[in-house]
Parts: sequence; C-alpha cells; structure tokens
Amino acid sequence: MTSPTHAPHAPRAAPDSRFAWRGLDAAGVARRGTLIAFDASAARVALKRERITATLLERRGPAAPPRANQADVTRFTRQLASLLRAGLPLASALDLLAQAPGPHGLPRIAAALSREITAGKRFAEALAQHPARFGLLYCQLVAVGEASGALASVLARIADDRERAAAQRAKVRAALTYPAAVLLLALAITTALLVWVVPTFKQIFDGFGAALPAPTQFVLRLSAAAARWSVPFAVTAAAGVFALHTLLRRSMHARLTFGRLTLALPFVGPLLTTLCAARWSRALGTLLGAGTPLADAFDSLTHASGNAFFDHASASISARLRHGERLAAAMRSAGCFPDDVTQPVAVAEESGALDAMLLDVAALADRQVDEKIALVASLCEPLIIVVLGALVGGLVIAMYLPIIQLGNVV
Repeated sequence: MTSPTHAPHAPRAAPDSRFAWRGLDAAGVARRGTLIAFDASAARVALKRERITATLLERRGPAAPPRANQADVTRFTRQLASLLRAGLPLASALDLLAQAPGPHGLPRIAAALSREITAGKRFAEALAQHPARFGLLYCQLVAVGEASGALASVLARIADDRERAAAQRAKVRAALTYPAAVLLLALAITTALLVWVVPTFKQIFDGFGAALPAPTQFVLRLSAAAARWSVPFAVTAAAGVFALHTLLRRSMHARLTFGRLTLALPFVGPLLTTLCAARWSRALGTLLGAGTPLADAFDSLTHASGNAFFDHASASISARLRHGERLAAAMRSAGCFPDDVTQPVAVAEESGALDAMLLDVAALADRQVDEKIALVASLCEPLIIVVLGALVGGLVIAMYLPIIQLGNVV
C-alpha cells in the first residue's frame, strides 16, 4: 500500500466569533450572557440546546483562538476513537464531542473539524489547520488511517502512545524535580540562617576578645557575603532564567545547543538520551508499521523526541538516506543514538522487519528509563539526607565551636 504524505497546511478557517445574547430560559426567567460560536446560526443552536429562547443576539468581534493542552488532545483522541469504533460517522462523532462538556477550547476545535469535514476536506487536512495541537506526526498517522480505512485503530494507537509518553514524562519530572526542590529549599534555609541568625552569633563572638576558629571565621565571612549579595544574585538568576527562556523560544541555534548540552550532562544525560531514543524509535516504528515509506516518515519526526538536538538529527538522517546510506549507519553518524538502539536497527534492516524492531527497541528503552528513574529515586533520599546534614551540621558546629573552646579554657 502506498502511503499518503501528510496533509498540507490549508488556509486557516474563519475564526469563531463572540456573541452577546439576551433571552428567556425554560421557566420564563430573563437571562443574558456571552458565548463563542462560528456564526449566528450556530449561536442560536447552542442557546436552544440550553433551552434558552434568544431575543437578542449581537456579534462582538472575533473570539480568541481555542486553547487545549496535550492532555486534552489525548482525551479527545481517545474519545473520538471510541465513537468511531461504535460505528458513528466521523462528522457525527465530532459533532457529539463539540457538544460534550469539557475544556473550553476542545469543543470549539471539534466543531471546527466537523465543519471542515462536512465541507469536503479530509480529516488530516482539517487537523493540519491546528498545528499547535496536532503535529505533523499526528496528521501523518491520521492520513494513513484514512487511506487504509482503519482510522479508529490508528487514533486508538495514537492515544496509547500519547498516554504512555505522558506517564513517562511525569515519572521523569517527579524523579528530577523532587531532589532539585529539596536542595533548593535547603539552600534557601541555609541562606536565611546566614543572613539573619549568624549575625547574632557574631555580636556574641565580638565580646570574646579572642581569635575565632577557622570554620567560624569562614561561616562569618560567608554570612557577610550572603547578606550583601543574596538579593542581587537572586535578581540576576531570575533575569538569566527569563533571558534563557526567551532565547530558546526565538533561536533555533540556541535550542540545538541547549539540547546537546542537556544530553551531555553527567548524571541526567544518559536518562534523557534513552528517553528521546524511545520516543523517536516508537514514532518511526509506528509510521513504518502503518505503511509509510522510510524516506517520507522522517518529515513527521521534527518534534518526535522533545529534544531539539535529537529532532534535528532526523533531518541529517533523512538526507543521508536519500543519498543511499543505510539507516543504522546514518543513525551512528548523527552522534546521539546509543549503541543498543543502532545495533538492533542494523540487524532489522537485513531481515526486513524494521518497524517491529523499532517498536521493540522503544519498549526496551522504556524499561531502561523506568529502571533508571527507580535508581535515581532510590539514590536521592540518602543524598538529600547527606547534603542537609552537612549544611545544617556544619553551621551548628562552626557557630558553637568558639563557645566550646571558651568553656574548655574556663
């Protein structure tokens, strides 16, 4: 079967409008409000569905674009797959999702998709008009599902992959966020002790009239530096984070550099590399399993892994493939794929089972990620205890050492 290419980005459809309305509800009580609809007819239908008889309807200008996060899109995909498996036509299923209660942007997106389908567009083309919600990979898989007549199965598989990726992101985020948050809290508490508590001890030590131990002198100098530079340092750090975020959003070169440095981190880098390899392998394996030619599949992998450097490697691999190079060799030349990914791919190229091997590699990489996350979680607790003990214990010993020495002299 020849797979269709992903749907081109059609001209954007007309935006929804905001309408102000007045009317009577089922009990005859006067009510008023605003709603968002495609046109006045759609607005009246929405009010009628709420059992409101409109007496006044005024257009108040275009509405803001609909918003929906990744979890909303996954839920939409799962619900649409279930409705299609139940035998509903695509346009009817989208109309049903447009009427269902949910996030404010998702029913509007479903209604817009239904209008495009009714106007004669393919589903993949309609999805391509919402690139912020449905990426190239999503549209490519939907196009394959439409061409093969297995749209419900393809949507269910997309939902499975998105749910698995979301669960894995949550695990990684939890494994990396917890120790970072605890260490930042410990740093904040230590800074507070240095700024407000240690100066009190300094006033006591000034009355001793004797030389202080070296640890105590170090803590006092550290306290003076913290009192002087903590606020400028915090402001500079916040400004640096904001500048980095802005730079990453606007500069592709900055995103590539940041992605490469992230993968090269000594402790977190191998975990992120394995995670990116799993996402990339699963995306490519899914496309190949759906019937997409290998050369065309790379057009949909521009955001498959979530790392700019890893995704950029897809472009170089695609170029090498067009020049006749084998996939495994091109992956090795990219310099970001681990050997336990490239070696099975080389074997699969010889056997002709590349799609199945890529999915197996992704499953193996997922297990490795789970094992590494469990290892990180098990190492974090004792590490945090050691760090907190060293910080607090060091401060206590340094502050009470002069008092202990004075007691010994007396």
